[in-house]
Amino acid sequence: MQSMHEYTPQTDTLTEAVVDYTRRRIADPQPLDHPVPPGDLTRSAGPTITPDGIGGQEALRIWEEVLAPATITTDHPSFLAFVPGAPSKASVLFDLAVSASEVYGGSWLEGGGAVWAENQVLGWLAELAGMPAGSGGCFVSGGTAGNLSALVAARHAASDARGGERPSRWQIACADTVHSSVASAARVMDVDLLSALHDERGRLTGPALAAALDRTEPGGPFAVVASAGSTNAGTIDDLDGIAAVCRERGLWLHVDGAYGGAGLLAPSVRDRFRGIEHVDSFIVDPHKWLFAPYDSCALIYREPERARAAHRQDASYLDALNATSEWNPSDYAHHLSRRPRGLPLWFSLATYGTDAYRDAVERVLSITRDTAEEIRRRPELELILEPELSVVLFRRLGWGPQEYEAWWRTALTRQVGFVQPTSWEGEKVGRLCFVNPRTTIEHVRAILDLAA
Repeated sequence: MQSMHEYTPQTDTLTEAVVDYTRRRIADPQPLDHPVPPGDLTRSAGPTITPDGIGGQEALRIWEEVLAPATITTDHPSFLAFVPGAPSKASVLFDLAVSASEVYGGSWLEGGGAVWAENQVLGWLAELAGMPAGSGGCFVSGGTAGNLSALVAARHAASDARGGERPSRWQIACADTVHSSVASAARVMDVDLLSALHDERGRLTGPALAAALDRTEPGGPFAVVASAGSTNAGTIDDLDGIAAVCRERGLWLHVDGAYGGAGLLAPSVRDRFRGIEHVDSFIVDPHKWLFAPYDSCALIYREPERARAAHRQDASYLDALNATSEWNPSDYAHHLSRRPRGLPLWFSLATYGTDAYRDAVERVLSITRDTAEEIRRRPELELILEPELSVVLFRRLGWGPQEYEAWWRTALTRQVGFVQPTSWEGEKVGRLCFVNPRTTIEHVRAILDLAA
């Protein structure tokens, strides 16, 4: 029987094989690949979970030859669907080191070095957003967990401010185009959504928010969620106007910048985030447009102690952690056990410097603008919105839902690219989302040619 916990010659051989695979995986170019029916995978892979094990070399072979090719490569330059990923080489390599180090990142007592490094990144992000010194939080798994944790803290703060008095129903105010994770958070928390009408660009504005608040029961709303780069269209809400309404009415302002928050790095679009400095909480996902591997979301609070009051867990076995004022990431979200997800981003920032990040984000914005121009040059295509960040929506004249469906499937089958249509004001349209600095206009043209 193989030894699981001793470093043996077999372990050494497997280490070399895994490192060699990693070296080849992060080299360029990588295939786009495509999904495979589960029955086909079962036949090709054969039994993998067995009483005696199949051995590391065989498991790695099955992954490389059977399973990995059935997994779409999200960091491929032609992956323009959903929100892609494009982790830096340093962040991917350090992710191996994080796993090998087996660091518990929930407390300072156990993971102080890792927490310090994560806090360096959180401080940098808070400064980018114009948040005050002392802002902080933690890294969670993704935007859904970040939004939920922030809103739990917001409700707790509202309840405290009212001396524990509760309305008949708590409410979260947001645009009717808000990210689906906010509706999910509302269901988990058993609160209602107060939807405000969006403007012609799909944005929440200060006047629309005020109008929605005027229509509802006083005392019900406890937080407002605004978007700093919507997933669907890449638009930024009227953050300045929304913040003014929140200040006037004493509401917690949470900004979802899971995808678009990276735009704060780019001088060419920095002014579009005006008002973000007033947030009470803010999220951005490094695994999207900050070039880190999955999974990672930075959750930052203006006043972290308000989040700690909502999230800190008390138990006899945690007394040693709670006896001091040291920074425990488990106190700032709905988690206890956690991997130090912010370390790959820290290592990458330390390796390349923040100027390299700024330049990479600007390159993505440049290819987005070039794509908009390419669409304008094609008579069969029509640009729907001037891109604000790095999402392009367009229509192919004469197409309906079936043609868009055939378009993306053909692109993937031919390994030209992975794209997905979306809906805009009830109409099926084409959508391209850019986060990879290695995407070129040639990649885009090959995808658009399939819509000719």
